[in-house]
Amino acid sequence: MLRVLQSIFGFGAATGRYPEDVVRKAIERTVDGTDPWLRSVTGYRKMLRPAVIRAMDHVSSLVDALPPPILVNRESLRENPLVRAFFTSPAEMRGILDTDSSLANFMRGADAGASLVIALLLLEKKETRIFGVEMSGERVVRDVPQILVSFESHRLMDPTGEEGQTRLRLKKRALDYLIRVALQRISAAKSERKDLERRNALLRAKLDMLRREGWGFNGDSQSPEEDRTVLEGNLRRIEARLAALGSDERVLSSYLDMVIDVLARPEEHLRGGKETLVTDAMGIRREQPSDNTAEVTFTTICDSSGRTRVAQLIAIPAEELRAPKG
Repeated sequence: MLRVLQSIFGFGAATGRYPEDVVRKAIERTVDGTDPWLRSVTGYRKMLRPAVIRAMDHVSSLVDALPPPILVNRESLRENPLVRAFFTSPAEMRGILDTDSSLANFMRGADAGASLVIALLLLEKKETRIFGVEMSGERVVRDVPQILVSFESHRLMDPTGEEGQTRLRLKKRALDYLIRVALQRISAAKSERKDLERRNALLRAKLDMLRREGWGFNGDSQSPEEDRTVLEGNLRRIEARLAALGSDERVLSSYLDMVIDVLARPEEHLRGGKETLVTDAMGIRREQPSDNTAEVTFTTICDSSGRTRVAQLIAIPAEELRAPKG
Protein backbone atom coordinates (compact mmCIF):
# COMPACT_ATOMS: atom_id res chain seq x y z
CA MET A 1 0.00 0.00 0.00
CA LEU A 2 2.75 2.46 0.93
CA ARG A 3 4.47 1.88 -2.41
CA VAL A 4 1.24 2.73 -4.24
CA LEU A 5 0.79 5.91 -2.22
CA GLN A 6 4.36 6.99 -2.80
CA SER A 7 3.97 6.34 -6.52
CA ILE A 8 0.97 8.68 -6.64
CA PHE A 9 1.89 11.39 -4.13
CA GLY A 10 5.62 11.06 -3.61
CA PHE A 11 6.90 13.05 -6.59
CA GLY A 12 8.27 16.54 -6.20
CA ALA A 13 6.94 19.62 -4.51
CA ALA A 14 5.65 21.33 -7.64
CA THR A 15 1.96 20.81 -8.20
CA GLY A 16 0.82 19.36 -11.49
CA ARG A 17 4.14 17.65 -12.22
CA TYR A 18 3.57 13.92 -12.09
CA PRO A 19 5.00 11.14 -14.26
CA GLU A 20 2.47 9.80 -16.74
CA ASP A 21 2.33 6.38 -15.09
CA VAL A 22 1.43 8.09 -11.81
CA VAL A 23 -1.38 10.05 -13.44
CA ARG A 24 -2.61 6.86 -15.11
CA LYS A 25 -2.74 5.05 -11.75
CA ALA A 26 -4.74 7.88 -10.24
CA ILE A 27 -7.14 7.88 -13.20
CA GLU A 28 -7.69 4.12 -12.97
CA ARG A 29 -8.22 4.40 -9.22
CA THR A 30 -10.86 7.04 -9.90
CA VAL A 31 -12.66 4.85 -12.44
CA ASP A 32 -12.50 1.79 -10.19
CA GLY A 33 -13.96 3.86 -7.35
CA THR A 34 -16.87 5.26 -9.34
CA ASP A 35 -18.02 3.13 -12.30
CA PRO A 36 -15.65 0.73 -14.12
CA TRP A 37 -17.97 0.94 -17.14
CA LEU A 38 -16.60 4.45 -17.70
CA ARG A 39 -13.71 2.73 -19.48
CA SER A 40 -16.08 2.11 -22.38
CA VAL A 41 -16.22 5.87 -23.04
CA THR A 42 -13.79 6.65 -25.83
CA GLY A 43 -10.93 8.81 -24.56
CA TYR A 44 -11.93 8.57 -20.89
CA ARG A 45 -8.31 8.87 -19.71
CA LYS A 46 -7.71 12.04 -21.72
CA MET A 47 -10.98 13.52 -20.47
CA LEU A 48 -10.28 12.69 -16.83
CA ARG A 49 -6.61 13.68 -16.81
CA PRO A 50 -6.88 17.46 -16.08
CA ALA A 51 -9.50 16.94 -13.36
CA VAL A 52 -7.56 14.12 -11.68
CA ILE A 53 -4.37 16.21 -11.65
CA ARG A 54 -6.33 19.14 -10.20
CA ALA A 55 -7.68 16.88 -7.45
CA MET A 56 -4.22 15.44 -6.72
CA ASP A 57 -2.78 18.95 -6.45
CA HIS A 58 -5.57 20.02 -4.12
CA VAL A 59 -5.35 17.12 -1.68
CA SER A 60 -1.55 17.34 -1.64
CA SER A 61 -1.67 21.05 -0.82
CA LEU A 62 -4.38 20.47 1.77
CA VAL A 63 -2.41 17.81 3.65
CA ASP A 64 0.94 19.57 3.25
CA ALA A 65 -0.61 22.66 4.87
CA LEU A 66 -1.33 20.77 8.08
CA PRO A 67 1.04 22.06 10.79
CA PRO A 68 3.64 19.70 12.29
CA PRO A 69 2.47 17.17 14.88
CA ILE A 70 2.07 18.34 18.47
CA LEU A 71 3.09 16.06 21.31
CA VAL A 72 0.18 14.54 23.21
CA ASN A 73 0.94 13.18 26.67
CA ARG A 74 0.39 14.15 30.30
CA GLU A 75 3.18 16.71 30.24
CA SER A 76 1.93 18.48 27.11
CA LEU A 77 -1.56 18.53 28.60
CA ARG A 78 -0.15 20.74 31.35
CA GLU A 79 2.05 22.92 29.15
CA ASN A 80 0.49 23.20 25.67
CA PRO A 81 -2.69 25.32 25.53
CA LEU A 82 -3.77 23.60 22.31
CA VAL A 83 -3.63 20.18 23.96
CA ARG A 84 -5.48 21.59 26.98
CA ALA A 85 -8.18 22.90 24.64
CA PHE A 86 -8.63 19.51 22.98
CA PHE A 87 -8.61 17.39 26.16
CA THR A 88 -10.23 18.52 29.38
CA SER A 89 -8.30 16.17 31.66
CA PRO A 90 -5.71 13.37 31.72
CA ALA A 91 -8.57 10.91 32.21
CA GLU A 92 -10.39 12.10 29.10
CA MET A 93 -7.20 12.03 27.05
CA ARG A 94 -6.35 8.52 28.20
CA GLY A 95 -9.90 7.33 27.60
CA ILE A 96 -9.88 8.61 24.02
CA LEU A 97 -6.50 7.05 23.25
CA ASP A 98 -7.44 3.74 24.86
CA THR A 99 -10.73 3.36 22.98
CA ASP A 100 -9.76 4.54 19.50
CA SER A 101 -10.03 1.57 17.13
CA SER A 102 -7.51 2.75 14.51
CA LEU A 103 -4.91 3.34 17.21
CA ALA A 104 -5.58 -0.07 18.71
CA ASN A 105 -5.18 -1.73 15.31
CA PHE A 106 -1.87 0.06 14.76
CA MET A 107 -0.55 -1.04 18.14
CA ARG A 108 -1.33 -4.64 17.20
CA GLY A 109 0.29 -4.34 13.77
CA ALA A 110 3.75 -4.76 12.33
CA ASP A 111 4.84 -1.20 13.18
CA ALA A 112 3.83 -1.35 16.82
CA GLY A 113 7.48 -1.02 17.87
CA ALA A 114 7.64 2.63 16.78
CA SER A 115 8.67 5.04 19.53
CA LEU A 116 6.16 7.67 18.36
CA VAL A 117 2.76 7.23 16.79
CA ILE A 118 1.79 9.97 14.33
CA ALA A 119 -1.89 10.37 13.52
CA LEU A 120 -4.45 12.96 12.50
CA LEU A 121 -6.75 13.99 15.31
CA LEU A 122 -10.20 15.04 14.10
CA LEU A 123 -12.63 16.64 16.50
CA GLU A 124 -15.62 18.95 16.51
CA LYS A 125 -15.76 22.35 18.17
CA LYS A 126 -18.96 22.93 20.10
CA GLU A 127 -20.18 26.30 21.31
CA THR A 128 -22.86 26.43 24.00
CA ARG A 129 -24.61 29.60 25.11
CA ILE A 130 -24.79 29.82 28.89
CA PHE A 131 -25.32 32.40 31.63
CA GLY A 132 -22.37 32.86 33.95
CA VAL A 133 -20.71 35.20 36.40
CA GLU A 134 -18.43 38.13 35.54
CA MET A 135 -16.47 40.59 37.66
CA SER A 136 -17.09 44.28 36.98
CA GLY A 137 -14.50 46.03 39.10
CA GLU A 138 -15.25 44.86 42.64
CA ARG A 139 -18.80 43.86 41.80
CA VAL A 140 -20.01 40.37 40.87
CA VAL A 141 -22.41 40.38 37.93
CA ARG A 142 -24.59 37.31 37.51
CA ASP A 143 -26.53 35.88 34.56
CA VAL A 144 -24.06 37.23 32.02
CA PRO A 145 -24.48 35.66 28.52
CA GLN A 146 -21.36 33.64 27.72
CA ILE A 147 -20.18 31.11 25.13
CA LEU A 148 -18.68 27.90 26.45
CA VAL A 149 -16.30 26.27 23.96
CA SER A 150 -15.59 22.55 24.07
CA PHE A 151 -14.22 19.88 21.75
CA GLU A 152 -15.85 16.51 21.23
CA SER A 153 -16.16 13.52 18.88
CA HIS A 154 -12.42 12.88 18.95
CA ARG A 155 -11.23 10.49 16.27
CA LEU A 156 -7.75 9.40 15.21
CA MET A 157 -6.98 8.66 11.58
CA ASP A 158 -4.13 6.96 9.73
CA PRO A 159 -1.70 6.32 12.60
CA THR A 160 1.81 5.33 11.49
CA GLY A 161 5.30 5.45 12.91
CA GLU A 162 6.41 8.32 10.63
CA GLU A 163 4.94 11.71 9.84
CA GLY A 164 5.62 11.29 6.12
CA GLN A 165 3.69 8.02 5.98
CA THR A 166 0.74 9.53 7.81
CA ARG A 167 0.64 12.47 5.40
CA LEU A 168 0.74 10.08 2.42
CA ARG A 169 -2.17 8.10 3.81
CA LEU A 170 -4.12 11.29 4.46
CA LYS A 171 -3.63 12.36 0.83
CA LYS A 172 -5.00 9.01 -0.31
CA ARG A 173 -7.92 9.38 2.08
CA ALA A 174 -8.68 12.88 0.78
CA LEU A 175 -8.53 11.77 -2.86
CA ASP A 176 -10.73 8.78 -2.07
CA TYR A 177 -13.20 11.14 -0.40
CA LEU A 178 -13.50 13.17 -3.61
CA ILE A 179 -13.97 9.95 -5.57
CA ARG A 180 -16.71 8.96 -3.14
CA VAL A 181 -18.46 12.30 -3.67
CA ALA A 182 -18.44 11.60 -7.41
CA LEU A 183 -19.76 8.08 -6.77
CA GLN A 184 -22.61 9.50 -4.70
CA ARG A 185 -23.58 11.76 -7.60
CA ILE A 186 -23.56 8.85 -10.02
CA SER A 187 -25.55 6.68 -7.61
CA ALA A 188 -28.13 9.43 -7.14
CA ALA A 189 -28.44 9.84 -10.92
CA LYS A 190 -28.84 6.09 -11.39
CA SER A 191 -31.52 5.94 -8.70
CA GLU A 192 -33.36 8.90 -10.18
CA ARG A 193 -33.16 7.41 -13.65
CA LYS A 194 -34.45 4.06 -12.44
CA ASP A 195 -37.36 5.71 -10.62
CA LEU A 196 -38.20 7.89 -13.61
CA GLU A 197 -38.15 4.90 -15.96
CA ARG A 198 -40.47 2.99 -13.63
CA ARG A 199 -42.87 5.94 -13.41
CA ASN A 200 -42.62 6.47 -17.15
CA ALA A 201 -43.61 2.85 -17.83
CA LEU A 202 -46.51 3.11 -15.37
CA LEU A 203 -47.84 6.32 -16.88
CA ARG A 204 -47.58 4.93 -20.39
CA ALA A 205 -49.54 1.85 -19.34
CA LYS A 206 -52.26 4.02 -17.79
CA LEU A 207 -52.36 6.28 -20.83
CA ASP A 208 -52.69 3.29 -23.17
CA MET A 209 -55.56 1.94 -21.07
CA LEU A 210 -57.27 5.32 -21.09
CA ARG A 211 -56.96 5.60 -24.85
CA ARG A 212 -58.37 2.09 -25.35
CA GLU A 213 -61.24 2.10 -22.89
CA GLY A 214 -61.79 5.56 -21.49
CA TRP A 215 -62.27 6.34 -17.79
CA GLY A 216 -64.82 8.28 -15.81
CA PHE A 217 -67.62 5.72 -15.25
CA ASN A 218 -67.32 5.84 -11.46
CA GLY A 219 -68.68 9.33 -10.93
CA ASP A 220 -65.23 10.98 -10.94
CA SER A 221 -65.21 14.72 -11.56
CA GLN A 222 -62.57 14.45 -14.27
CA SER A 223 -63.51 13.33 -17.76
CA PRO A 224 -61.39 10.79 -19.66
CA GLU A 225 -60.05 13.68 -21.74
CA GLU A 226 -58.97 15.55 -18.61
CA ASP A 227 -57.35 12.40 -17.21
CA ARG A 228 -55.48 11.89 -20.43
CA THR A 229 -54.26 15.50 -20.48
CA VAL A 230 -52.88 15.21 -16.94
CA LEU A 231 -51.16 11.92 -17.71
CA GLU A 232 -49.64 13.25 -20.91
CA GLY A 233 -48.33 16.31 -19.05
CA ASN A 234 -46.72 14.15 -16.38
CA LEU A 235 -45.28 11.90 -19.05
CA ARG A 236 -43.71 14.83 -20.90
CA ARG A 237 -42.08 16.10 -17.71
CA ILE A 238 -40.64 12.69 -16.90
CA GLU A 239 -39.33 12.21 -20.43
CA ALA A 240 -37.76 15.67 -20.35
CA ARG A 241 -35.98 14.81 -17.11
CA LEU A 242 -34.81 11.50 -18.57
CA ALA A 243 -33.49 13.36 -21.59
CA ALA A 244 -31.61 15.73 -19.29
CA LEU A 245 -30.03 12.75 -17.55
CA GLY A 246 -28.88 11.48 -20.93
CA SER A 247 -30.01 8.90 -23.43
CA ASP A 248 -28.96 5.29 -23.05
CA GLU A 249 -26.09 5.97 -25.45
CA ARG A 250 -24.92 9.02 -23.51
CA VAL A 251 -25.56 7.94 -19.95
CA LEU A 252 -21.97 6.78 -19.31
CA SER A 253 -20.67 10.03 -20.75
CA SER A 254 -22.94 11.92 -18.38
CA TYR A 255 -21.56 9.89 -15.46
CA LEU A 256 -18.03 10.70 -16.61
CA ASP A 257 -18.99 14.38 -16.69
CA MET A 258 -20.11 14.10 -13.06
CA VAL A 259 -16.75 12.67 -12.02
CA ILE A 260 -14.90 15.38 -13.91
CA ASP A 261 -17.07 18.09 -12.35
CA VAL A 262 -16.24 16.93 -8.81
CA LEU A 263 -12.51 16.40 -9.33
CA ALA A 264 -12.04 19.61 -11.31
CA ARG A 265 -13.48 21.65 -8.42
CA PRO A 266 -12.17 19.82 -5.34
CA GLU A 267 -12.20 22.93 -3.14
CA GLU A 268 -16.01 22.88 -3.25
CA HIS A 269 -16.03 19.48 -1.57
CA LEU A 270 -12.99 19.55 0.71
CA ARG A 271 -11.28 22.68 1.92
CA GLY A 272 -9.06 23.77 4.76
CA GLY A 273 -9.11 26.84 6.97
CA LYS A 274 -7.66 28.41 10.08
CA GLU A 275 -9.38 29.56 13.25
CA THR A 276 -8.04 31.44 16.24
CA LEU A 277 -9.74 31.02 19.60
CA VAL A 278 -9.28 32.84 22.91
CA THR A 279 -10.68 31.17 26.02
CA ASP A 280 -10.21 31.39 29.76
CA ALA A 281 -9.43 28.50 32.10
CA MET A 282 -13.12 27.53 32.20
CA GLY A 283 -13.41 27.36 28.41
CA ILE A 284 -15.37 30.61 28.08
CA ARG A 285 -14.74 32.44 24.81
CA ARG A 286 -13.09 35.84 25.25
CA GLU A 287 -12.63 38.59 22.70
CA GLN A 288 -9.09 39.61 23.63
CA PRO A 289 -6.07 37.73 25.02
CA SER A 290 -5.05 38.50 28.59
CA ASP A 291 -2.98 37.05 31.42
CA ASN A 292 -5.95 34.82 32.31
CA THR A 293 -6.67 33.47 28.83
CA ALA A 294 -5.06 31.21 26.24
CA GLU A 295 -5.00 31.94 22.52
CA VAL A 296 -4.78 28.98 20.14
CA THR A 297 -4.88 28.66 16.36
CA PHE A 298 -5.93 25.43 14.69
CA THR A 299 -6.67 24.03 11.25
CA THR A 300 -10.19 23.18 10.11
CA ILE A 301 -11.43 20.89 7.36
CA CYS A 302 -14.85 21.41 5.76
CA ASP A 303 -16.43 18.71 3.58
CA SER A 304 -19.11 18.76 0.90
CA SER A 305 -21.92 18.40 3.45
CA GLY A 306 -20.80 21.59 5.20
CA ARG A 307 -19.52 19.74 8.24
CA THR A 308 -16.44 21.44 9.71
CA ARG A 309 -13.97 19.66 11.96
CA VAL A 310 -10.71 20.59 13.61
CA ALA A 311 -7.74 18.71 12.14
CA GLN A 312 -4.43 18.43 13.98
CA LEU A 313 -1.52 16.05 13.52
CA ILE A 314 -0.42 14.62 16.86
CA ALA A 315 2.55 12.60 18.08
CA ILE A 316 1.85 10.11 20.86
CA PRO A 317 4.75 8.46 22.69
CA ALA A 318 4.25 4.72 22.33
CA GLU A 319 5.15 4.25 25.99
CA GLU A 320 2.10 6.37 26.82
CA LEU A 321 -0.07 3.86 24.98
CA ARG A 322 1.61 0.83 26.51
CA ALA A 323 1.34 2.14 30.06
CA PRO A 324 -1.08 0.22 32.30
CA LYS A 325 -4.60 1.59 32.29
CA GLY A 326 -5.99 3.25 35.35
